[in-house]
Amino acid sequence: MPSKIFSAATIGLSGALVEVEVDVLGKGLHTFTLVGLPDTSVKESRDRVSSAIKNSRFKPPYQCGRITVNLAPANLPKASPIYDLPIAIGFLVATNQIEFKTKNKMFVGELALDGRVRPIRGALPIALFAKKLGMEELYLPAENIDEVSVVENIKIIPVKTLESLVKHLDNQEIIEPAPKISAEKLCQYAKTELDMKYVKGHEHAKRALEIAAAGGHNVLFHGPPGSGKTLLAKTFISILPRLNLEESLEVTKIYSVSGMLDDTQKLITIRPFRSPHHSASAVSLIGGGTNPSPGEISLAHRGVLFLDEFAEFPRLVLENLRQPLEDGLVTIARAQGTLTFPAHFIMVAAMNPCPCGFATDPDKECTCSPVQRIRYTQKISGPILDRIDMHVEVSRINIDKLESNELGEKSVDIRTRVEKARDIQKDRLKDVSEITNAELSSKQVREFCELDDESKGLLRSATERLNLSARAYHRIIKLARTIADLDGSEKILKNHIAEGIQYRAKGE
Repeated sequence: MPSKIFSAATIGLSGALVEVEVDVLGKGLHTFTLVGLPDTSVKESRDRVSSAIKNSRFKPPYQCGRITVNLAPANLPKASPIYDLPIAIGFLVATNQIEFKTKNKMFVGELALDGRVRPIRGALPIALFAKKLGMEELYLPAENIDEVSVVENIKIIPVKTLESLVKHLDNQEIIEPAPKISAEKLCQYAKTELDMKYVKGHEHAKRALEIAAAGGHNVLFHGPPGSGKTLLAKTFISILPRLNLEESLEVTKIYSVSGMLDDTQKLITIRPFRSPHHSASAVSLIGGGTNPSPGEISLAHRGVLFLDEFAEFPRLVLENLRQPLEDGLVTIARAQGTLTFPAHFIMVAAMNPCPCGFATDPDKECTCSPVQRIRYTQKISGPILDRIDMHVEVSRINIDKLESNELGEKSVDIRTRVEKARDIQKDRLKDVSEITNAELSSKQVREFCELDDESKGLLRSATERLNLSARAYHRIIKLARTIADLDGSEKILKNHIAEGIQYRAKGE
């Protein structure tokens, strides 16, 4: 009689139930057949499983005649070696070498030839999926335990070898479930060497970054080479609020399916900072591939995507940012199907005003012709610029400020104000899915961002004078809402609108 073991597949960042059915016909020549849309890595599990079972001192498949393994549902592509462990357990059950109740138990893991269980990608999404299904026990590689330690209401059994797992299932040597780790303990802010207090001058730019951190707004820095644009962007991460548990799990799932979790950090507890080179392809930035995986914009989810030398990125690559900047997600369509990855990030871009970089430098003469300047700035389309909330000019710092020993405001003090503003937004948006002001829809702007007559008049005048789009109009209101939150004001006042307008003027 065939055995049935429960396992799982990851589709994007979600899980899907896979039933591993193993049927053994003890007579005839030995064959080992895998069906159910397996890819090459799954087909090769026949050899890994056979050797692992033999080297764990169990009766191997090649002594058992014809073997058929079905990975159901058959129309779901299987593209990972995580089925080694459930296939091995299913074979041992089908050949009566072990007996246990398989109900409400899920198995995932890759096997080495000597029977050791190797770590897998996507352990956290699978653990959350198993919990959602109501599974009582999840058996996965011991090296993945730290990654899933915060998932509650399910026993997670760390497996090191196939032999130890069989002894556990046979009640000979019980493996203790992995201890749970307090989420509050994990989600503590990690110190960084970068601090705003070491950034000389640039008070206007620091103010812009504080607003961006508080409301999740995108920023574009203009300025000559060496003016400090990159330093400001890298230091920006130090003033962002701490990740809460929900956000931490969201980010960790992305890194888990991408195979980017290391031994030192199994759960992402600080906001990611991604800085792809301007030679990056569209697929590396957006995501994709034969088996679609997250790109840089998804790896920057709930963190920062820093695009240095913004105008040097190919225009077609930047155009792919339109949907993520607007909707906070990216949809990847392939012949096999369509996947959606989250991409709620704060984009910080930096660019020179012209090819030589000195068009706005008062001390150095620009060598570019007017045509060269126009061509350089036109590399970035209007729709992309329209989706950037804040356009900030960064000037060169004079030598007196550079030599000064006076320190600026500490990042921790700025972060305190940012977190207070985020708390105000959290309370205001408690009945909707959005987290920050930058994510508000047009309908929510009307609901949460009411303007008085004086503010409306100023915004109307600026819209007509600067010829702003409807998108820019709403983005100014959302920016003003964040500025008001930083001021602790329930209402959006005229001065909040005025400050929001000044960040649009440069980009229009």
